[in-house]
Amino acid sequence: MTNTLYDALFAPHAINTATFLVGDDGTEVSYASFVRRVAQLAHVLRDAGVQPGDRVVVQAPKLMDTVALYGATVQTGAVYLPLNTAYTQDEVSYFLGDAAPALVVCDAAAEAEVAAICQDSTPVLTLAQDGSGSLSVQADGKPTTFETAARGPDDLAGLLYTSGTTGRSKGAMMSHKNLLSNAQTLTELWQITAQDRLIHALPIFHTHGLFVALNTSLLAGAEVRFMAGFDLDKVMAEIPASTLLMGVPTFYTRLLDDARFDRDLTRNMRLFISGSAPLLAETHTAFAERTDHHILERYGMTETNMITSNPYDGARIAGTVGHALPDTEVTITENGKPVAAGQIGMIEVRGNNVFQGYWKMPEKTAEELRDNGFFITGDLGVKDADGRISIVGRQKDLIISGGYNIYPKEIEDVINDIDGVLESAVFGVPHADFGETVLAAIVLEEASLSIESIAATVAPQLARFKHPRQYIIMDALPRNTMGKVQKNLLREIYAP
Repeated sequence: MTNTLYDALFAPHAINTATFLVGDDGTEVSYASFVRRVAQLAHVLRDAGVQPGDRVVVQAPKLMDTVALYGATVQTGAVYLPLNTAYTQDEVSYFLGDAAPALVVCDAAAEAEVAAICQDSTPVLTLAQDGSGSLSVQADGKPTTFETAARGPDDLAGLLYTSGTTGRSKGAMMSHKNLLSNAQTLTELWQITAQDRLIHALPIFHTHGLFVALNTSLLAGAEVRFMAGFDLDKVMAEIPASTLLMGVPTFYTRLLDDARFDRDLTRNMRLFISGSAPLLAETHTAFAERTDHHILERYGMTETNMITSNPYDGARIAGTVGHALPDTEVTITENGKPVAAGQIGMIEVRGNNVFQGYWKMPEKTAEELRDNGFFITGDLGVKDADGRISIVGRQKDLIISGGYNIYPKEIEDVINDIDGVLESAVFGVPHADFGETVLAAIVLEEASLSIESIAATVAPQLARFKHPRQYIIMDALPRNTMGKVQKNLLREIYAP
């Protein structure tokens, strides 16, 4: 029997003695022992009643057994549904009600809360840092082989909920083909091999840390330094012995803030990759000047996995997310029709990486997934004559003031270029006369920089209707766990 994703990512490693995961405590797990652990967990899932097509909800710590649980879910033919560990009880209750899982796996410390939500209708197992979680304990005595469930390319392998900043969170249905095709493309494009060692400091409840970082490592047979989270000193200590780092922009700004981070430290590194949030051009430039490494920025979404990437060989231009992946089509449209190069429009994408639709939301699926297979991303972008794509912002972040379209990123770029400004977020709030008006939240590097001087610098560079009507100095911009600025919160806080 064939199982598209398991056969490609896990089965080939059954006798691979090379190291797969290295933990914070020095624990090393070989690929072969990992595959055996996956089988043990698969037995626990099957004993709990999990069948092919069932959803397995996971809100658990970042542990080696959590990664093995992902593999076990795939091997049993079930659908892996990771949840952000920061979600509240009310949020978890919504996801459980919507997904109707056959099993919930949670942090042992949250077992009582999760069990109360489930009300005995769904089994609950636990994972714990010390290995005492019920899932791990039950797995310890199980056989180390498991009869893999048959699943084809179009069967679901993952269900990932969007962040839900507007309306209900939507469950993006990811097939075996969606996940495998993207992993294959990225592994080849970024030239990931068994000789690589990846520093993994990302969460694993998100596309970036789970499907990009781990699926490509599994496909290539690379070693993974598996960290509980981003710890500056630990990352710095691992860089000389590693070749890859996949991170969010915050990783790179924090590294640049440390004087120890230099060319000598990074001489063994092959590739630094950034995603999940926009990378400031000044960060890209500063990083290159410090290390001679040009960060490779790429672009993706929950519903599509990765869509574009700057090249491995060739110019990685600051402020752009590169070209469409080799097996992915990207078009820029206005009212559904392609626009000319250099014009701003909606980013639409088609390819094997594009999801199957939204869980139990056929109307929403029909709104965002065209009959011709193109997915309407909601992101605004521009494609140059060479096909290189730059992100302008989210459609929902577009500000319409007095009938004029205002793209926040254009204003942010001007503000961020001012000496003494660390970063900014431009957003719109309701205005009685103009419909919306422009506000700018700013984080300063130099406390002496005044709002008046910022406004004076911005004024001659932008048309008057684009000028922020208010500048707000903040200690830090509100961000989600993947480093994306939460402009919806800024709009709520500063709404009149």
